[in-house]
Amino acid sequence: MTNDSKPDQRKDSARIDDRAYRQIPFQAPEIEHRYGANVHLLADPVALALLARVVAKGTVQPEVNRLLVELYRILVSVAMAAGFPRRRLEVPTRMIEKTAEGVWRGEAIDPASRVVVAAIARGGLLPSQVVFDFLHHLLEPGGIRTDHLALGRAVDAAGRVTGADLASAKIGGPVDGAFLLIPDPMGATGSTIVRVLDHYAANHGRALTAIALHLIVTPEYLRRVRDKHPELIVWALRLDRGLSPPEILDTIPGERWSEERGLDDHDYIVPGAGGLGEVITNSWV
Repeated sequence: MTNDSKPDQRKDSARIDDRAYRQIPFQAPEIEHRYGANVHLLADPVALALLARVVAKGTVQPEVNRLLVELYRILVSVAMAAGFPRRRLEVPTRMIEKTAEGVWRGEAIDPASRVVVAAIARGGLLPSQVVFDFLHHLLEPGGIRTDHLALGRAVDAAGRVTGADLASAKIGGPVDGAFLLIPDPMGATGSTIVRVLDHYAANHGRALTAIALHLIVTPEYLRRVRDKHPELIVWALRLDRGLSPPEILDTIPGERWSEERGLDDHDYIVPGAGGLGEVITNSWV
């Protein structure tokens, strides 16, 4: 048999997926905790270093916003890799002009996924724009939208948070069948996230999956959102429980949940960031 009569192995191989990319396992680095499967606390030394710069006394604009952009790119990337649908892609590369093997095939994020980003004024406005822009690198533009909600803390005479007031909302339609992403830097009491989810559920359907994206969360926040909306998936870069007794700080997070404390008497996070919404906007009210 001559070489001309042999099967063209190279042409056949161009139609076969590389085994290494048929299914992509993804496991986010997370700290150990006892808060439940829907809570994800990243163990990322790069993100923690950037976050330490954000919350440090003396860090102001424009550095704060620059750092927030990088941190929210990290958060949304991890959340999508862990929980968004996948699809087999087949992409001719520039090498297709030289060889039939110049096609990459493998599993990646499904570009047809639909996403609604909830932009919460005021601390969540920049993070929501970062997330919205990032999504356009991966998904079909027609399936992405941003809603806007203006909320503020409701407090009692002692300055303690009693809930969240929704002043106005501009919602672009139902959320049924879509991912609902809520980028809000500080997960302190949980009042804001609960109010947002209540509003969507009562007026705009129920999302396929609701995901909160935070820089910092507290044990109090996690307890409230789990009690009110156990379906919510939480991603956070850091857990702050700095007002807990020393013996509690020496336990696995969530192991003695009822004894953990991350909020002061005015419901600010400790160690926290000291009013990050004010720092982001340069508006000290």
